Amino acid sequence: MIASFSRFQISIPDLIPSSPRFLPPSQNQFRFRLYLQFPAQPKNLCQMEWMNRLGIGCFAANRSKRELTTEIDNGGEDFFDADVMESAEKPDHLVVMVNGIVGSAADWKYAAEQFVKKFPDKVLVHRSESNSATLTFDGVDKMGERLANEVLGVVKHRSGLKKISFVAHSLGGLVARYAIGKLYEQPGEVDSLDSPSKEKSARGGEIAGLEPMNFITFATPHLGSRGHRQFPILCGLPFLERTASQTAHLAAGRTGKHLFLVDNDDGNAPLLIRMATDSDDLKFISALNAFKRRVAYANVNFDSMVGWRTSSIRRPNELPKPNLLATDPNYPHIVYVERGNVDNGSCQSTSTVVTEQDTDLEEEMIHGLSQLSWERVDVSFHNSKQRYVAHSTIQASLMIRTQNSKAILLRAFDIIFPVMCR
Repeated sequence: MIASFSRFQISIPDLIPSSPRFLPPSQNQFRFRLYLQFPAQPKNLCQMEWMNRLGIGCFAANRSKRELTTEIDNGGEDFFDADVMESAEKPDHLVVMVNGIVGSAADWKYAAEQFVKKFPDKVLVHRSESNSATLTFDGVDKMGERLANEVLGVVKHRSGLKKISFVAHSLGGLVARYAIGKLYEQPGEVDSLDSPSKEKSARGGEIAGLEPMNFITFATPHLGSRGHRQFPILCGLPFLERTASQTAHLAAGRTGKHLFLVDNDDGNAPLLIRMATDSDDLKFISALNAFKRRVAYANVNFDSMVGWRTSSIRRPNELPKPNLLATDPNYPHIVYVERGNVDNGSCQSTSTVVTEQDTDLEEEMIHGLSQLSWERVDVSFHNSKQRYVAHSTIQASLMIRTQNSKAILLRAFDIIFPVMCR
């Protein structure tokens, strides 16, 4: 038998950044190079997972004595407590975690471990793997269909599931919104999966045959990236914002068209506009409404990828004062919490945007999404060393376990997830 080996180079920086994907190359000052040789990795095993197995630096797994077991037989990774899964009563709540643009299932690894440790007998966490790296350029609809099929595969192979929640970062929030539209079953519909849930959701309908519980997004561009300061890296300059709308597809493919609302497939309205309504074939709003709770985490500042308004689904005049200060010492980066109140779109927008058309499109999305009750959680990393990578820091799943990420994550445990485990 001839063993196949592959060789790769690991460069160790002076200071390992908490989110290297968003740091400029100038910060990577290398001290030395380390060469490793090991059996060639299978095609379905990413380099990060190999580094994790080798225990290198921040990629080393932090396992407890009671190991968290993962399986990759359904298009992603399932995290659960091994002892509990061998018992008669298995976890009945499926938590689906969805990555953002150019991300992967690895982005949610730390959070998945913590969820299972917190609720070992309640949750089975599935880290979605169907949309990673350049697959995130395929468009929100194609990614949403892949995610929907992946979730159906999990439900089919896992017995005893009754509830479902989604936790998504950035673009993943839009992908999850499309997927639940595909997975939504209205009350009275025949369940092709022989739903293990005997009762329909109190709000009406199920998601993949399960009772919808929580739909949680972190820095998701719910209103798209088009318009004034919706894509903060452009510094709010009208010329750059117009140019970005016209050229987004060159950098991000079909996804770029969806984010900047320039898609018109078959003469239809832009996809994000349609996703703020119920259509004949996909009930996007009804699917969202079926969840007991909808929570939108948003960065107040220092997020170069997603603006505050689009991630919190607000009009400019609805934003809290920008000089927000944290009031809870347990969560030093959460500066404002708005409990869900239904808004039928009566407020008038005072937005100064690039064109009148942008205003109309944005208002149409806000009007549709604001029919539902949302909890909005505003986050500021103003006093954090990680403020310039706020877009990834808010994900609360950093591979380097900082106090910043832990503060956000613990709040999700203490406030949001008790609803999951009723």
